[in-house]
Amino acid sequence: MAKRPRDLNQLAKMVVDIAIGEAEDTESAKMRSPESVRGRSGGLKGGKARAAALPPDKLADIARLAATARWKKS
Repeated sequence: MAKRPRDLNQLAKMVVDIAIGEAEDTESAKMRSPESVRGRSGGLKGGKARAAALPPDKLADIARLAATARWKKS
């Protein structure tokens, strides 16, 4: 996909052009590469596998740290 315009009017026009078929919504070659696809699929599986392998107390510690980080932002 082309670089997203910062101007909201230009962004809206780009979205409409893609929707009606005047412009193509293309991904970069880097995002379609086999390495990228493998890395993404491994990343999607990795979190669940790691959580299943962790003992409950470690999992709770990680969750507590994540919640603290989320609440600190707001």
